[in-house]
Amino acid sequence: MRKLFLIVAVATMSVWFGASRAAAQGPQGAGAGSAASSSSIGGHSLNPIKWVKKDPKSASDQLDAKDEQDKKLTANLQAQGVLQANTDAKSACENFKALEECVAALHASKNAGLDFNCLKSNLTGVQTSADMSSCKGPAGDKSISLSKAIHVMKPDADAKAETKNAEKQAKEDLKAAGA
Repeated sequence: MRKLFLIVAVATMSVWFGASRAAAQGPQGAGAGSAASSSSIGGHSLNPIKWVKKDPKSASDQLDAKDEQDKKLTANLQAQGVLQANTDAKSACENFKALEECVAALHASKNAGLDFNCLKSNLTGVQTSADMSSCKGPAGDKSISLSKAIHVMKPDADAKAETKNAEKQAKEDLKAAGA
């Protein structure tokens, strides 16, 4: 009885594995070419090279491409007191990967009373030409998140709430500027 049970189990397993391997090979026969070409998941390519954006732009590059947006954003941020009168958004956002990240950092700097150059250095990992001796943050060229940077620079502040508020203000400013 045991032998019979073992033989049936082996036969069942081999049929099951054989069927799954055949299904994994894809369609065959008439129309197989068109079926195979449309086998991508949800209309997306299965090629990982196509998943990567081809032209990543920094925040200052985005503002270069849209001069009118730069002027609107600069005027809006200067009117709010977030950006100094002698600075434009393009130069302030230099070294940031995303424009929204830069504008959020400008708002967080004003809201929490932080030095923007120190905050920028912590967020981008790039040292500026300004005096950085009083800055708190990671040593070297490591970048950290806005929430962590606020916590490092001002430990008594509610970093999560400050970050959320700054990101909300940044989205509103970018929407108003047409970004």
